[in-house]
Amino acid sequence: MSTPDFLDEAEIARRNTLPAAARRALEEADARKAKEAEDAAALPEDERGGPRKIEPTRYGDWERKGIAYDF
Repeated sequence: MSTPDFLDEAEIARRNTLPAAARRALEEADARKAKEAEDAAALPEDERGGPRKIEPTRYGDWERKGIAYDF
Protein backbone atom coordinates (compact mmCIF):
# COMPACT_ATOMS: atom_id res chain seq x y z
CA MET A 1 0.00 0.00 0.00
CA SER A 2 1.12 3.55 -0.55
CA THR A 3 1.82 6.00 2.25
CA PRO A 4 -1.02 8.47 2.87
CA ASP A 5 -0.26 12.15 2.23
CA PHE A 6 -1.19 13.25 5.76
CA LEU A 7 1.65 11.32 7.45
CA ASP A 8 4.83 13.19 8.33
CA GLU A 9 8.33 11.70 8.42
CA ALA A 10 8.25 11.11 12.20
CA GLU A 11 4.98 9.15 11.96
CA ILE A 12 6.29 7.07 9.08
CA ALA A 13 9.45 6.25 11.07
CA ARG A 14 7.35 5.34 14.13
CA ARG A 15 5.12 3.07 12.08
CA ASN A 16 8.14 1.28 10.65
CA THR A 17 9.14 0.20 14.18
CA LEU A 18 5.77 -1.47 14.82
CA PRO A 19 5.09 -5.19 14.35
CA ALA A 20 3.76 -6.25 10.95
CA ALA A 21 0.23 -6.87 12.27
CA ALA A 22 0.04 -3.34 13.73
CA ARG A 23 1.30 -1.82 10.46
CA ARG A 24 -1.37 -3.74 8.51
CA ALA A 25 -4.06 -2.54 10.91
CA LEU A 26 -2.94 1.07 10.49
CA GLU A 27 -2.84 0.68 6.70
CA GLU A 28 -6.38 -0.71 6.74
CA ALA A 29 -7.55 2.18 8.92
CA ASP A 30 -5.88 4.69 6.58
CA ALA A 31 -7.57 3.07 3.57
CA ARG A 32 -10.93 3.15 5.35
CA LYS A 33 -10.49 6.85 6.23
CA ALA A 34 -9.54 7.66 2.64
CA LYS A 35 -12.62 5.86 1.32
CA GLU A 36 -14.88 7.65 3.82
CA ALA A 37 -13.42 11.01 2.77
CA GLU A 38 -13.93 10.11 -0.89
CA ASP A 39 -17.53 9.05 -0.23
CA ALA A 40 -18.23 12.24 1.75
CA ALA A 41 -16.87 14.37 -1.08
CA ALA A 42 -19.30 12.68 -3.47
CA LEU A 43 -22.35 13.75 -1.40
CA PRO A 44 -24.30 16.88 -2.25
CA GLU A 45 -23.30 19.90 -0.15
CA ASP A 46 -26.52 19.90 1.91
CA GLU A 47 -25.98 16.27 3.00
CA ARG A 48 -22.40 16.62 4.24
CA GLY A 49 -21.89 16.39 7.99
CA GLY A 50 -25.30 14.89 8.72
CA PRO A 51 -28.47 16.59 9.90
CA ARG A 52 -28.26 19.99 11.57
CA LYS A 53 -31.26 19.38 13.84
CA ILE A 54 -32.66 16.32 15.57
CA GLU A 55 -34.30 13.88 13.19
CA PRO A 56 -37.15 11.43 13.74
CA THR A 57 -36.12 7.78 13.61
CA ARG A 58 -38.05 4.69 12.60
CA TYR A 59 -39.78 4.18 15.95
CA GLY A 60 -40.83 7.78 16.57
CA ASP A 61 -37.83 8.64 18.72
CA TRP A 62 -35.52 11.50 17.86
CA GLU A 63 -31.76 11.18 17.56
CA ARG A 64 -28.78 13.49 17.59
CA LYS A 65 -25.19 12.26 17.31
CA GLY A 66 -26.30 8.67 17.86
CA ILE A 67 -28.28 9.38 21.04
CA ALA A 68 -32.01 8.62 20.86
CA TYR A 69 -34.48 10.86 22.66
CA ASP A 70 -37.96 9.50 23.41
CA PHE A 71 -40.53 12.21 24.03
